[in-house]
Amino acid sequence: MVKYFSNDVDIGSTWDHVVSAFWQRYPNPFSTHVLTEDVVYREVTADHRLLSRRLLMKTNRLPRWAERLFPSGISRSVYIIEDSIVDPVNRSLTIYTWNLNHTTLMSVGERCVFRDSVEQPATTQLKREAWISSNVYGLSRPIQEFGLARFKSNQVKAMKGLEYALSNLQGETPQRPLRDTVKGASEKAKGTAKSLASAAAPQKPPQYV
Repeated sequence: MVKYFSNDVDIGSTWDHVVSAFWQRYPNPFSTHVLTEDVVYREVTADHRLLSRRLLMKTNRLPRWAERLFPSGISRSVYIIEDSIVDPVNRSLTIYTWNLNHTTLMSVGERCVFRDSVEQPATTQLKREAWISSNVYGLSRPIQEFGLARFKSNQVKAMKGLEYALSNLQGETPQRPLRDTVKGASEKAKGTAKSLASAAAPQKPPQYV
């Protein structure tokens, strides 16, 4: 059985600012568990969407009971794939994340969708969903409960980190429409993305239902 989490948040900033802050949210004092971030793939599609894949390395201190489930010497770092789709035409940012390792102990998949609010000016609507599962025989339920509690705690920190990035953008406005900015970002990353993409070919993001 999978634990499911969902919430909706209204962010008091324009969608353009939220998207800009998304790319600048690390490092921040609320997400010190995020150790590294690397772009492994990026392209602009014919319909002007920016597709990106990033590899994040995070660490979280394990509770004492979980230490017993890890073989001695195994890495405590967690590698996260983050696929994102920026759609400047429909003004949406969709993000899929999931862990690559330690999936027997716990697997966490997350989907976040940021949309321009049509009802409130200068407001961005965020819908966040998460699916948490464990394959540890006899302990899957308590592990999933722990994972859900930790996810809720971390998503609060994630929002604070995004707000921190937004605060650094206060008083600044994008110099060009986001559609042009997306194209510029792709050109800037083109050289690096080509070499990295050959080593980590993109895959279709998982479809959560």
